[in-house]
Amino acid sequence: MNNEVYFNRIFEENYPRVMGLCFGYVSGNEDLAKDLAQEVFLKVWQNLNNFKGESKIATWIYRITVNTCLQELRRKNHVSLKIDMAAEVTANQNEKESRFAEMYRCINKLSPENKSIILLELEEVPQQEIANIIGISHRAVRTRIHRIKEQLSKCVYNEQL
Repeated sequence: MNNEVYFNRIFEENYPRVMGLCFGYVSGNEDLAKDLAQEVFLKVWQNLNNFKGESKIATWIYRITVNTCLQELRRKNHVSLKIDMAAEVTANQNEKESRFAEMYRCINKLSPENKSIILLELEEVPQQEIANIIGISHRAVRTRIHRIKEQLSKCVYNEQL
C-alpha cells in the first residue's frame, strides 16, 4: 500500500478523536482545534516513514496530538489557561450544555498531564493505551483517573453552589 493511501486511511480513522482531543485542550475554540488537528496530521505525514510499529498507530498519533496541544498552550502562555467557560454560556442554553461547559472549565484547571489523561479517557481511549501515551503504569492511570474524577466533581459542585 502506498503512503498516500495509508495516510488517508489513518486520517479517516483518527481525525474525529484527534479533533476531540484538540477541542478539549483549547476549551472549545473550534478554529484553533482544527488548526492543531491539521498540524498533528502534517506531523504524521512527515514522520510516517519513521513510525516503527512498536505501538499502535493510534497511540503514536495520540502522543503527537498531546505534544502538539501542549506545545501550543506553552507557546501562547496558556499552560494555566483560565478561560471562564461559564461566562460564555448564554441564558438560552439548556442545563446539559451549561454542565458540559463547566466541566471543561474545571478540566482546564488540571495539570497538563492530568488534563491529557482525562481528555483521553473522555475520548474512550483504553486505559492501557493512555498509560503508553503518557508513559506511566496502567495502575497509575487508573488511580489518577479516579482522583481526577473526584477533583472534577468537587470543582463542578462547588462552582454551582
